[in-house]
Amino acid sequence: MRAGILYSNHFLLIFGQFVIVWAVIDVLLNVSRIIFHILGKKPLVEFCIIAQIGSIFNRSALFLAVDTLLSFSIICLVLWSGWIKNLDLYESYLWYAATTLNLISISLVNIFSELHLDAEGNTYGQSPT
Repeated sequence: MRAGILYSNHFLLIFGQFVIVWAVIDVLLNVSRIIFHILGKKPLVEFCIIAQIGSIFNRSALFLAVDTLLSFSIICLVLWSGWIKNLDLYESYLWYAATTLNLISISLVNIFSELHLDAEGNTYGQSPT
């Protein structure tokens, strides 16, 4: 959004707003899954918007992997483009926290998912379909 304002570029401004809304929805989906897990209930939503779309096709894990690729690509773009040096101190800490949580959470989701699969790839407690 800062680049959109700086260069009077409406596309970048709108894209920045879109990314912020997308990120907030993804955070809400993650918090929802955490709450359902704590309550011992089956989650009603996936980890992110892309995986939620994937659940329509019964391929949420594949779509979650695509989301992960997109997420890592954004991180690489920001690092390699040099945009990172334009962040002020507060934004830098926010960036560090967000990227760290992103990387750790993806690893934890993978570990959690694998721990809940049996040798044939079925979720424990569910019969194979």
